[in-house]
Amino acid sequence: MNAEMMEALYALASERGISVDTLFSVLADAMESAYKKMPGAREYAWVVINPDTGEFRVMSQELDEDGEPEGEEFDVTPDNFGRIAAQAAKQVMGQRIREAERELKYEEYSGREGDIVTGIVQQSDARYALLDLGKAEALMPQSEQIAFDRPQPGQRVKAYIIEVRRSPKGPQIVVSRTHPGLIKRLFELEVPEIAD
Repeated sequence: MNAEMMEALYALASERGISVDTLFSVLADAMESAYKKMPGAREYAWVVINPDTGEFRVMSQELDEDGEPEGEEFDVTPDNFGRIAAQAAKQVMGQRIREAERELKYEEYSGREGDIVTGIVQQSDARYALLDLGKAEALMPQSEQIAFDRPQPGQRVKAYIIEVRRSPKGPQIVVSRTHPGLIKRLFELEVPEIAD
């Protein structure tokens, strides 16, 4: 891996808020997957990446009759592996980075149930309203909205996080404007004595 590639990985890590170690792990998994699809690939193999130089190698071990690895590790990196690995890595990296971002968002909001957030209404209809919280979106069902006060797109609203759950598209954050906890938290924000 050349210096430009290493620089790009570090830039990607800081831009997306993902640790460099996670990116190296994802890259190694992607390269391992690419190697195993190659003809003549060894059954028990893994990719090792030097985080300082970016140099990578495919390592392997012999398997005994029980399928357990035994003996010395040895290098089985194919000659044309760089080009093939780059193509596979690009595909897998994109997918894994999205998964890592979704997990980071979930972790950020999962511990915040019972907190107040301010969001901008993106869309609103009879069934629900979508709020943009900056890094994530929140769903406010019609049952959690104030009667006869439908939020308008572009409007800033404060809402109470009642639930955060995992979904394939990222964290699903459910907020409310009618929950009794909202009033309590608003009083705590406005009147310091109540918070104490």
